[in-house]
Order: sequence, then C-alpha cells, then structure tokens
Amino acid sequence: MSAQTEPAPADLPLPKRALELPRLHKVMNLVLVIGPFVGVVAAIVLFWGQGVSGVDLAIMGALYVPTALGITIGYHRLLTHRSFETYGWVKATFAVLGSLAVEGAVITWVADHRKHHAFSDEEGDPHSPHAGRAPGFLGALGGLFHAHMGWLFSAEGRAAHQRFARDLLEDRSLRAVNLAFFPLVLTSLALPFGLGWAITGTVAGGVTAFVWGGLVRIFLLHHVTFSINSVCHFFGRRRFPSDDESRNVFWLALPSLGEGWHNNHHAFPTSASHGLRRWELDPSAAVITGLERLGLAWDVVRVSPERQERALGSAG
Repeated sequence: MSAQTEPAPADLPLPKRALELPRLHKVMNLVLVIGPFVGVVAAIVLFWGQGVSGVDLAIMGALYVPTALGITIGYHRLLTHRSFETYGWVKATFAVLGSLAVEGAVITWVADHRKHHAFSDEEGDPHSPHAGRAPGFLGALGGLFHAHMGWLFSAEGRAAHQRFARDLLEDRSLRAVNLAFFPLVLTSLALPFGLGWAITGTVAGGVTAFVWGGLVRIFLLHHVTFSINSVCHFFGRRRFPSDDESRNVFWLALPSLGEGWHNNHHAFPTSASHGLRRWELDPSAAVITGLERLGLAWDVVRVSPERQERALGSAG
C-alpha cells in the first residue's frame, strides 16, 4: 500500500468520539440493497405499461453522474488515496455527493477501502472474492457473492476509523458529512421526486421520477461499484504485476467513470488517473484535470510512461 494511504500508527491518541455505527449500518444496508431492487421491479412494470419518459431518464442521468463522481473522485481518489489536493469546501462537496450515492458514510467507506488495499485479496480484505473462499465452482460463486454484496452484512464498517481514516476524523467538515449520512440518503431519494413533480407539475410525475431517478439510479450505481470489488478481482486482464488479483475490465470503465481499470489502480493506488493509455476511458480523471485547470486541484498525482515501463519490466 502506498505511504499516502497507510493507516495512522496505533500509538497515537484516539479521538474522543467514535463514529462507527455497525448495527445501524447493517440494517440500512439491508434496506438500501432491497429498496433499489424493488424500484427496478417497479420500473419494469411501469416501462411495460407506459414506457419511460424523457424527463425520468434525464433526471436519472443528471443525478447518476454527479453522485457517481462523488464516489470515484470524492470517496476514492481524493479522500482514500489523496490523488490530489484541494480546498476544504471541495472535499466536503464531493463527500456530500458521494453520500448521495448511498454507498455508506464517508469515513466508514474510506476506512474499509484503505483496509482493502492493505490486505488486498488476503485474509483481512473486507471484500475479496478469493480470501477464505471454498474450492471449486461453488466456492468461486460464493466468493464472488461475498465480494459483490455479501460483505456488506459481515465485514462492512469493521475497519477501525482511528487506524485507517484518522485524517478524516480530524477534519471537522468531513465528520459533519459522515454524521449527516442518513439525512443525505433521504435527500437522495426526495430530490428526484421533487424534480419530477416540479417539471411535470403532477404527483405522478414525481413518483415515476422517484422510481427512475432515485431507486433505479441507486441500484445501477450500487452494482457498478460492487462489480469493481467482485468482477474486477476475478475476470479481465492483469496488465501490471501485483500481489493481488486486481484486473482491468474494459466494459466497466464507462459506467464506473474510469474505475474499471482496476489493475492499473492497484499498481499505482495514488494515481489520479486509472486509465493510463490514451484509449482507456476515464471520465473521472478528465474531471480532475478540469478542476486543476480551474485552480481547484493541485499536486495531482500522475504516473509517467517511464514509471509504467519499469512496473511492466518488474514482471520479468
């Protein structure tokens, strides 16, 4: 794991207030996995009866992209791996957008992900499809299920915040966003309803926007992210040598806004860009470059071609 993502030493004084709520998170995880699935079923019924309106699709897209960027740029590249520096208000904004993706409170998410990198595909990895799995085909299926979503009910939230995310605990604005996670979940569901109602002028328009822009959008974003944990550690191409099973999966690159180049990421965890070749689409990296040009990002970590060649050469 990169020195920039190493957990703080255990002998440092711990914060007075613990922010971990494992039981509540497990209950919420169950609700937030089942709820979007029910929304997809409802969307299929609605689509079968009357199709989907352009308004609903526009609201879904308009909310999918920024909330996905909240995960890919905010939770992941900025807060977990510190791929670039920015102003405190930009960090807080991305943390709010990530919370609206309904994938967990920011400090818990970061702590779990840093633990994943510390023990990638070994005992201690919260969501490896390999570590501890039974042999054979059924064992592989069980490992994939665990990595995809089973871990949410057995290992999510167990990474000690004080050890793996101490820097976030010391940030007052990020602590506030972390504690506001559940109101932000409600906001993420209320926002599409309000937009649909305002645009169409009818409650029915609000309801269908809630289904597509709320539940279906969350379902899609969840399972794209979950696939990085499962599919990208099982299928695909390992371009760079690594001590884990991380792989590049090209068809996940666009829906994940660049996260599908997962072997690249594990080879260079602090890189702001996961797409390292010209043809490796990485919308999140493009947004970071845009922030840099606007003066809102600096010290952006980039991997030179020479460093990539050295990493490739180490395979021999």
